[in-house]
Amino acid sequence: MEYWKPHKLASPHDGQISLKMNDRVVSTAEIRDVPIGTEGKVILANGFNWLRYRVLFENGVEVGDCDHRNIEATGRTAKRIAKAEAKANR
Repeated sequence: MEYWKPHKLASPHDGQISLKMNDRVVSTAEIRDVPIGTEGKVILANGFNWLRYRVLFENGVEVGDCDHRNIEATGRTAKRIAKAEAKANR
């Protein structure tokens, strides 16, 4: 599988989440064929103004154009994001 580095100008805006490839997420809204609460892994992170992600969910469904409205970080990814937010708020 090819890996793409995010563009250096791509950064999250207010309300968006900053995910990287292989980060673990969970669905927070019903997405086609993916029930709420299904865990998945980010397989592509892209976008400049609107950060969006392609996620492979545990039920085998791959969905593109996921963002902060329908996924959230879980596990180590959530801890990393919380730590970065706390550091930024100092």
